[in-house]
Amino acid sequence: MRSEQEMLALILKIAKEDERIMALYMFGSRANPVAETDKYSDFDIGFVVTETRPFIKNKKWLNNFGDIAIVFKSQWNRLQFGLTGETIDFSRRYIWGILFKDGNRIDLIIEIAEEAMKSVYVSEMPTITLLDKDGVLPVNPASLTDADFSKGKPDRDKYEACCTAFWWFLNDVVKRIVRNELPYAIETYDNFVRYTLNQMADWYIGILSGFSVSAGRSSKYFRKYLPADYYDLYARTYSGCNYTSLWNAIFSGCTLFEEMAEYVGRHYGFSYNKEEEGNMLEYLTKVKKAKE
Repeated sequence: MRSEQEMLALILKIAKEDERIMALYMFGSRANPVAETDKYSDFDIGFVVTETRPFIKNKKWLNNFGDIAIVFKSQWNRLQFGLTGETIDFSRRYIWGILFKDGNRIDLIIEIAEEAMKSVYVSEMPTITLLDKDGVLPVNPASLTDADFSKGKPDRDKYEACCTAFWWFLNDVVKRIVRNELPYAIETYDNFVRYTLNQMADWYIGILSGFSVSAGRSSKYFRKYLPADYYDLYARTYSGCNYTSLWNAIFSGCTLFEEMAEYVGRHYGFSYNKEEEGNMLEYLTKVKKAKE
């Protein structure tokens, strides 16, 4: 596998030699000073170009990056499967995911200057400018500060909404179990219950760290920042392929949510609704016994 230095040197060489490319920037984990990276971390690269059409029409230029194993036309694929509600104009931006045979991966954006200036990758995420031939990128690209982490602090309304939502969504999960709809039950649990559980865990980690760290995308740093016993309990919130496993995951999630929610509530002086929790635990237990 080519090293980070080799990959960046190649990417920079391609950008310098192609007159259609006005600027080059890197975002994502490799541009984030607090993110953990390894040899499998993507190279998230943005090329600011004069126009996108020539790059899209003749894709042979992608071979300059190395021996390609597979190319994923990100926006095009999302459009075909109805995975995006946004209006996509390929004349303004186009995205490829490219996996090379040596294991390196580049997520490559090509976009016109006007699009780059309003892009989240420049305006909201940590960004490193690697090349700017024509001065089209911001002088001070986005960087990560303590303020970015502190935005995650809860207020009373958000806290109470999260607590109620966690217990409420479990009602929907149980309904799918009773109807013998295992795929639907697991999907509801993972998409809705886990969302609120993760939010409470984010606040809990924020308090422990003084909101100086992030749990990362899809909570990938929970193992690092949660206490070991909490992380072990969190791992048990994932279910297998049967109802017994799902029930165990549900009650593990309830135990963990209760402990973290009470801690967060005490820290901020918010009231945790024990009656709400008790009523739902009673209901869950009753339905589980009836199902058995």
